[in-house]
Amino acid sequence: MADEQKETEAAPEEKKKKSPIILVIILVLVGLVLAAGISFVITTKMMKDTATESVSEHHDPGVFIKLGDAKEGIMVNVGGQKAGKFLKAGIVLEMNPGKKDNILEGKLQPMAETKILDTTMQILRSAKLDEFDATKQDELKKKIKDELNTKLGAGSVYDVYITSFLLQ
Repeated sequence: MADEQKETEAAPEEKKKKSPIILVIILVLVGLVLAAGISFVITTKMMKDTATESVSEHHDPGVFIKLGDAKEGIMVNVGGQKAGKFLKAGIVLEMNPGKKDNILEGKLQPMAETKILDTTMQILRSAKLDEFDATKQDELKKKIKDELNTKLGAGSVYDVYITSFLLQ
């Protein structure tokens, strides 16, 4: 009988020793599964972001069109009539050659040219003087590009370049 009591007492101790080990193993496995899941989500999100950036940046070589006079560029009154400020800017557009409504045989179509000049002049005239700060030049270029793509059709203008800028 004494031997039976020792066996019954030994059995619960072995169970107690095994259960913390099993618990630790289960916690480690759950941690590994969570780490793998989180890294998978982060990696796929980063890959998706870089994939969309590379697709949007790649395009056929565009046709470069200078707005306004070939030598002078665009001259416009900015800041309202009371401001008395003039802007003389050289703006070059990189246009999508595949858009036949806008570009035909490397030349800008008259209808597209009118829309481009009108939209650009409206943006420049309506901008406040502080928007012509050098630090905000990228915002101005993006605004021109977005408005032109709205008027001419998505993907018509690849980029906007400002080659000269004189505010007087």
